[in-house]
Amino acid sequence: MAQSPEEIKQNEAALDKFKMSAFSLNGKVAVITGGNTGLGQGYAVALAEAGADIFIPTFGTAEWDETRHMIEKRGHKVEFMNVDLTEKGIAEKVVTKAVETFGHIDILINNAGMIKRNPLLESKDEDWDRVININLNAVYHLSLAAAKEFAKQKSGKIINIGSMLSFQGGKFIPSYTASKHGVAGLTKAFASELGAYNVQVNAIAPGYIKTANTEPIRAQKDRNDEILSRIPAGHWAEPSELMGVAVFLASAASNYVNGHILAVDGGYLVR
Repeated sequence: MAQSPEEIKQNEAALDKFKMSAFSLNGKVAVITGGNTGLGQGYAVALAEAGADIFIPTFGTAEWDETRHMIEKRGHKVEFMNVDLTEKGIAEKVVTKAVETFGHIDILINNAGMIKRNPLLESKDEDWDRVININLNAVYHLSLAAAKEFAKQKSGKIINIGSMLSFQGGKFIPSYTASKHGVAGLTKAFASELGAYNVQVNAIAPGYIKTANTEPIRAQKDRNDEILSRIPAGHWAEPSELMGVAVFLASAASNYVNGHILAVDGGYLVR
């Protein structure tokens, strides 16, 4: 059915409102936990490329100089804070320090995490506690501290990092699986309440990515072949293939995306 002149006019008016500048992060400040190494470093550099200044709370000082160089050469500022994100009360200190440093914050990426591999019947209580504390409890506390700041300014983006194990059970990683299912739940729960404050809360669920952590799996031919057989794209992702999604979820372009767990997996979940 042909559109009426009025419908065409309405569509044109709506499309005129869209600008590519919606993807820009100019003037924004992003807090990225563990943003000095691995995929976290990638998120930090990607957001800086899009225009943001970066605040990185991280445990230890590894690769601070390298990350600083990568961000500053893109014309943006970066500051680091050496912290244990599982320490009681640290979330409020991180947010306070970030605001003191840059004047405000606009984006939180809960990237820091860890994994412990053991057969279920050999699981250790201390491993469970450590993984849950960093992967889930720290995400809750830091998200809540940031949310209070975002609610005051009536804007903000929280991006959690889930996993394929946000959807599946996996093997030998019960603590990691539980934590990533929990991250998916927290994402939805926070989104449900914070939408009223113009705060969007979403999660990225990376599929199989070429990182140092996955090198041992890729080196096992049988396991590698099994994984590739389930990926319609036919290859492990390069870290760069996650970065556009991070920029999108951090930007105004995603303002009507809320409570979503976005799988970036080459189609792994469809098989």
